[in-house]
Amino acid sequence: MPYSIILHLSGEPSVVGEIEELPKNTDTIITISNPRLRDGKDVHYIEPNVTKVIWPISKVALIEILESAEEENLIGFVRE
Repeated sequence: MPYSIILHLSGEPSVVGEIEELPKNTDTIITISNPRLRDGKDVHYIEPNVTKVIWPISKVALIEILESAEEENLIGFVRE
């Protein structure tokens, strides 16, 4: 199941993309599919026809995991 994430890189704008599995504590790289900026625009230092990018974990400051539409429907707020 792919995860949608926001990848915060040191000294660079945040990148949104998808990963196949969450990184383990022994991983040294992370592979992102469909990399783009948070507003949907292309990342300026990546060629437009690139579909996957591999970053070293040492460049990553933070990884945010976004909810999928399926998970969002499972848990909702109940208001009485």
